Amino acid sequence: MASIIASPSRYIQGKGEMENLCTYAENYGTNLFVLTSPSGRKRVEPFIAKGQKDAKITYEAFNGECCMTEINRVMDMCEKAGSEVIVGIGGGKIHDTAKAVAYYMKKPVIIVPTIASTDAPCSALSVIYTDDGVFEKYLFLPASPNMVLVDTDIVSKAPERLLVAGMGDALATYFEARACQQSDASNCVGGKITLAAMALAELCYETLIDEGIDAKLAVRENICTKAVEHIIEANTYLSGIGFESGGLAGAHAIHNGLTAIPETHELYHGEKVAFGTLVQLVLEGADQDEIQEVLGFCQEAELPTTLADLGIKEVKEEQIMEVARLACSPDDTLGNMPFEVTPEDVYAAIIAADALGRYY
Repeated sequence: MASIIASPSRYIQGKGEMENLCTYAENYGTNLFVLTSPSGRKRVEPFIAKGQKDAKITYEAFNGECCMTEINRVMDMCEKAGSEVIVGIGGGKIHDTAKAVAYYMKKPVIIVPTIASTDAPCSALSVIYTDDGVFEKYLFLPASPNMVLVDTDIVSKAPERLLVAGMGDALATYFEARACQQSDASNCVGGKITLAAMALAELCYETLIDEGIDAKLAVRENICTKAVEHIIEANTYLSGIGFESGGLAGAHAIHNGLTAIPETHELYHGEKVAFGTLVQLVLEGADQDEIQEVLGFCQEAELPTTLADLGIKEVKEEQIMEVARLACSPDDTLGNMPFEVTPEDVYAAIIAADALGRYY
């Protein structure tokens, strides 16, 4: 099997770049369909308008869930507008919806994060949920977005918790890629891991450990420092390329299982993935120094390290077993671990990770 690495055709990151959206989009069309939230539109429309020129823009409000109901609704609206280019502006579920719409309509897509809370922007993947927010399936797409545009002025002004959630998502990148490399599993684009993908995944982890807390403190003060810019790149690009071309394993499967517990729906994707990373390390029997480094980072960054942090105040054995069973689904990615994993193994690792989090 070939080694494959995937990435957007263009990744653009810098201060004030939102004003250049229409200029960059000219390569794909001048009739843009922008999917965003009402609050997101208020944040970005004044900047986009400065560089709009002759472009036509149709704004559509996102309904809140990346599900087939919403994807079909947006496709209908885009068809009525006669738009040539799909633009997803906002967070991960908007990005995934925009990518799915573009895929089904065979149109180019531009992804514009206003937060650095997930690694969704660069990936050729949409995570599809039910209308009620329970994980349903991965929609693997034939190509990464045509363009990813990141205005660091806007992203750095988003709430601190969103940047931290992105670090939680990015935290899993290296460990899942390492597991896939050890098991010789295929990555998310149907190939083996390249040296470049593994290097990006490792750089992602190193950047988080070296600069994550500095970036968190800077965003708290509403400033954009070099550390913030580096963490935005780590959360968005390094993690996006690293997870997709490195592969997914335990951490994201645990996240997907956790979505079955209603109390966890209040948490961001990356917050649950951070706990899933700890569970994966316990499952692997990882080196204690490594586990302590990850635990220490999570606690300093205020990422969940216990079930209580996830909103699960009362631990019920059957409920956690259901999480474990879902994580072990043949359609999920625990099969990419370099050893056989049973629901009982996952249950034990979840309880042990919770105990470690409480202990430390």
